[in-house]
Amino acid sequence: MIRSDPPRSPAVAERIAEALIERIVAGELAPGAPLRQDHVAAEFGASHVPAREALHFVRAQGLAVSEPRRGIRVAPMDAIHQQEVIEMRAALELLAFRHVGKSYGARHLAAIEQAVEAGERAGSIVEWERANRAFHAALVAPCPMKWLLSLLGQLRLAHSRIVIAMERSAGWQPRSNLEHRQIHAALKSRDHPRAAHLLTRHLHGIERPGPEIGPDPLRP
Repeated sequence: MIRSDPPRSPAVAERIAEALIERIVAGELAPGAPLRQDHVAAEFGASHVPAREALHFVRAQGLAVSEPRRGIRVAPMDAIHQQEVIEMRAALELLAFRHVGKSYGARHLAAIEQAVEAGERAGSIVEWERANRAFHAALVAPCPMKWLLSLLGQLRLAHSRIVIAMERSAGWQPRSNLEHRQIHAALKSRDHPRAAHLLTRHLHGIERPGPEIGPDPLRP
């Protein structure tokens, strides 16, 4: 009788981490909510090793913090944090875009278009933000600076978390994907200066957080 090998710890840890990240970004786990290793292990039917690895990964993404005598909790999301995320993400995405240059091939353009279409099909803010992250990730995917891309991935998750929180309080409405379409069209026609201009305007169109409640609905 052939027996399948048990799942490797890294694969299990990755699955758990992805699930926790989705919940945090979607607002299902509120800021300050405890993330207890034993509870996580029990919920996912895993040992404590992958549960601990998953929590370390969530912390590395900036979505959880470790506090003395309180353990690991979902990271806070105050107005200062929101402004930092918004401004860093805009600045670093434009930096990555500049380093892409004219490196877009058919595969990259297809990924950008697929993300645009996914955004147009979105039926909820969570679906929209998932497509939005995919669009902006595809825009800078050819950038050779891997550390920069890794940091941008973290900032996109943090930005989505802000958007979803604000949209849920204000009430989400389906959005136009016009700006995404325009950026894709400029890249497809190899008009890189226009694409850079459109992306700059798109990212700088983000509203800044106020002193109490944070930003209004954010598009990019």
